Amino acid sequence: MRNCQWRDATPDPGGEPKSARTHCSVREQQTTLEAFRSLAPVEPRDLVGLWKGRGIAAGHPFDGVLENLGWFGKRFTPDMRADALLFRASERRVVAVDPKWIPLSLALRFHTLGRTHAARNLFCYLQRRLQARGPVASLKTMIFVGVESAAMVYDHQPIVDHFRRIDEHRVTGAMTVAGDERVYFFELERVNES
Repeated sequence: MRNCQWRDATPDPGGEPKSARTHCSVREQQTTLEAFRSLAPVEPRDLVGLWKGRGIAAGHPFDGVLENLGWFGKRFTPDMRADALLFRASERRVVAVDPKWIPLSLALRFHTLGRTHAARNLFCYLQRRLQARGPVASLKTMIFVGVESAAMVYDHQPIVDHFRRIDEHRVTGAMTVAGDERVYFFELERVNES
């Protein structure tokens, strides 16, 4: 069994039997959730700005998927709205994607395809068609695992990202999907917009 630490999301090598991977995933989820719970809350206004993201491998189907597709991070505006999903369009440009076009149940079911080279190429091709026309989520204060902290609620998907402070420049997020017990964990680091 692997132990859970804050680390980059990478695809599971697949060497373990499915039952062992499932048990490991449950353990990773619980351990990472406890680490998340121990962090300090953050106010929504403290998130305003541009943030670069990276996944935290914790046994979620999306571990490694966003990175494969070129995920950059998130942007929060002073009016408490958010660009929930920013992806790299080039070395110096990011594109805000509207998550309402993403078939969430299919993405969760066929997550292994999201880690393939073909998925990356297809997503790159579709980015322009999936582009958001403005912010697609709202920042609020919500209670999650017994603590009130900043959360981002998606407008057109049953998704809430809950945030906790790591330090002055970093926060961690826990993405929850209504009807799914699993949590996708990620870290955001503040970026200077220039």
